[in-house]
Amino acid sequence: MRTYYLRSFGCQMNEHDAERIRALLEAQGLERADEPDGADVLVYNTCTVRKSADERLAGHLGTAARLKREDASRIVLVTGCLPQAEQDDFFRRFPFVDGALGPQNLHHLPELLAAAAEPAQPAGRPLGFFADGPAMSGDLAARRERPYQAWVQIVSGCTNFCSYCIVPHVRGPERSRNLQTVVAEVRGLVADGVREVTLLGQNVNAYGLDLRRGGREGAPDFPALLRALDAVPGLARVRFMTSHPKDLSHDLVRAIAELPSVCEHVHLPAQAGSDRVLAAMNRGYTAAAYLERVHALRAAVPDVSVTTDLIAGFPGESDDDFAQTLELVRAAEFDAAFTFVFSPRRGTAATELPRQVAAEVKRERVERLIALTQELALGSRRRWIGRRAEVLVEGPSRDGRCLRGRTRQNVTANVTGATEPGAIVEIEVTGATSTTLRGRA
Repeated sequence: MRTYYLRSFGCQMNEHDAERIRALLEAQGLERADEPDGADVLVYNTCTVRKSADERLAGHLGTAARLKREDASRIVLVTGCLPQAEQDDFFRRFPFVDGALGPQNLHHLPELLAAAAEPAQPAGRPLGFFADGPAMSGDLAARRERPYQAWVQIVSGCTNFCSYCIVPHVRGPERSRNLQTVVAEVRGLVADGVREVTLLGQNVNAYGLDLRRGGREGAPDFPALLRALDAVPGLARVRFMTSHPKDLSHDLVRAIAELPSVCEHVHLPAQAGSDRVLAAMNRGYTAAAYLERVHALRAAVPDVSVTTDLIAGFPGESDDDFAQTLELVRAAEFDAAFTFVFSPRRGTAATELPRQVAAEVKRERVERLIALTQELALGSRRRWIGRRAEVLVEGPSRDGRCLRGRTRQNVTANVTGATEPGAIVEIEVTGATSTTLRGRA
């Protein structure tokens, strides 16, 4: 084995995990290949939050099956949430896969790789590692993709059990990393040239809750972690995602407002605007309570960007329920939104609910959501024209004509002027689309 190919799907946590997978593979002496055809080891890091992610993976695994037929010595490994959700069923669906492991078991990857490379696999050898345990991928070494930015896991898993969501079933209960461990990791990243870190968790607002439930008096909460990181010399920016609305505390709002390094962006998934639907989703808040939190953020944090997730066509969603979602979107004036049709996931409560919404109705509703959220996003971006914004330059723009970076509000900005990657510059905003800004340094 000389080379590996890695393809990762899904959320920012999967991007974080992919960096750990790269480091584990390269520690075994493998070099990275840009295409699957040229690799001895094929690794697919999967997502199963929505059916569309499963379908994308199936296409890539079709390529892997063809390459395996052409060269039986090629190794195919699958990591992440999909094999964790399906376990033995996964191998029945994809019998050519040599091994798999769930997101809490990335540390077993070298062991899995060594077993898959054996010329004759012993009968009954376990093909995967799926046991839930205390190990977290954030404790593993990383091969980062971005020299000036880094993902930092602070909490793993979730205990909210929203009725549509498979994440608690595949990533286990909430577990927080030690505050001193996180701070030490960030100090090391800053020493390595990182200017901006993004703190990750299925619900970052739950950081420390498991420690306090376990009897650790004085265990830190999320605002305390933000304050500790704000004190790290040389760290310019701190971002975080994702926040659960029911756990967005007044202390957290104050921390965002007061701490210079904490960026003015909160991703706060609303999912729906109907109290009846929110209750069926087991979200733990009402539409009015959600909007109160949004208004509190906007009142306390000038220029804060509030982004969200929205689901169209949840089981039982009526025309009136959907109209209430549109009303919430208008009231919140979201700066951006990720919109999805409801996707039933095996093992979640919503899959068994009556009154499943027809596919064509879901499509029509999500199209209306997209149109409204893009209209609001365009208005949000245009309000920056003529103003100044701080941008961390990341690299060349897509067309190569200028440089690209992100504002503190997490908006992509295309920048002209004498700048270089890694620089934090002030720009004058001269133009906008629904997703980007243009400006001069």
